[in-house]
Amino acid sequence: MKKVVVVGGGITGLSTMHYLQRLKIEKALDVDLVLVEAHDYLGGKIHSVSADSFIMETGADSIVARNEGVLPLVEELKLQEELVYNETGISYIYTNNELHAIPADTVFGIPTSEESLESSTLVSDEGKEEALKDLDSPNENFTKESSVGSFLEHFLGKELVEKQIAPVLSGVYSGRLDDLTISSTLPYLIDYKNEYGSIIKGLEAHKEQFAAAANKKFISFKGGLSTLIDRLEEELSECTILKGVHTEKVTKSEAGYEVLLENGETIEADFVVLTTPHDVTQRILQEQDLDVDFNKLKNSSLISIYLGFDIPDEQLPADGTGFIVSENSDVKCNACTWTSRKWKHTSANGNLLVRMFYKSSNPVFESMKHMSEEELVEVALQDIDKSLKLNGKPQVVEVTKWNDLMPNYHLEHGEAIKSLNQKLSSMLPNVVLAGCSYYGVGIGACIKNGKETAQLISERI
Repeated sequence: MKKVVVVGGGITGLSTMHYLQRLKIEKALDVDLVLVEAHDYLGGKIHSVSADSFIMETGADSIVARNEGVLPLVEELKLQEELVYNETGISYIYTNNELHAIPADTVFGIPTSEESLESSTLVSDEGKEEALKDLDSPNENFTKESSVGSFLEHFLGKELVEKQIAPVLSGVYSGRLDDLTISSTLPYLIDYKNEYGSIIKGLEAHKEQFAAAANKKFISFKGGLSTLIDRLEEELSECTILKGVHTEKVTKSEAGYEVLLENGETIEADFVVLTTPHDVTQRILQEQDLDVDFNKLKNSSLISIYLGFDIPDEQLPADGTGFIVSENSDVKCNACTWTSRKWKHTSANGNLLVRMFYKSSNPVFESMKHMSEEELVEVALQDIDKSLKLNGKPQVVEVTKWNDLMPNYHLEHGEAIKSLNQKLSSMLPNVVLAGCSYYGVGIGACIKNGKETAQLISERI
């Protein structure tokens, strides 16, 4: 009998186990499955909290429905009746101390037509004129490994990028655009530029595709995203799950590998899948030859603050779902989601629930990370007062600090992953890296990665 140990009970680890269990049954594999999780609950960055008629997500708040494997997994788990879709509406950028609607017909703030560009209240006439150079300037030097910031600024101009595109893209990808590659963000943009001669024209040609994707494109569940985690745990009948147990070390042995746990227990394994954050994995493996590549991987930090009020959410701007903040504004947050407006299931009474985001890229973050919960809430309330002109004492507060846990796919990321995998295949064959530290930050990407990891291991078995 072969034994597979998966370290880390987040969505990647759970997806890996789900598909391994399915393959075990389908192929009659003689395999023993063990999942080890350091916390006393599964889910990692997926964790739903309920309080006073509100549902709050301490980590991810939704799943992109169109990602490969997402809806098939929902169907496998028989969760279709629990599904909820996001409400669509206007997103805003908060700049110059006021809210400006992101123009219609944009993709991550990038105009999909000249009309969309012209309608923007975020960009001056000079900035719009500069952006139109995209229509007749060829791409001669940029590849998919180029910086997405340099690429966009070269063709669309500095002002449009800084005021309308960067706030949106930086919010999604948790990093400065100059540090992110085109391939790790929006690889199709360079294809459009090369094929149509223009980023704007390329997006316009595919406008219907983007419009369809934008309509009801995110999913959650009536009881929150933890519904998915709970159902995955329930159905892992062929798997031993160890919760509240840290993994100290993985070492090579004559028979395979030894997984040393903090309680002194050692698990003999033929295959080990490490879905933990890259710095945790680095400590578990303790291999100096891997350190140079592990050290190239970067994480950023985030503080999430939910505030639930006894105020109807209809007091918010009509049809709005939240705002992103540009630089040099009078608020400290990076973004604000009007959760009760975007996700009706999160507020049973229709009262206002907002979520504030504070990122480590923000100059004020260094001082905020040392603040108490009370001090952080006070900062959030001040931001709500300035941006939404709303005063009130919150009924419910939920503060979560994600310190150095948000993967940041910078320019060297891809090469570091390639090098790590090459070294692992010779040094520690059958030790597999998986998870958002390496292969994609969205839940859909993690589910796909888990499925592919399970397939890889079953083929080796």
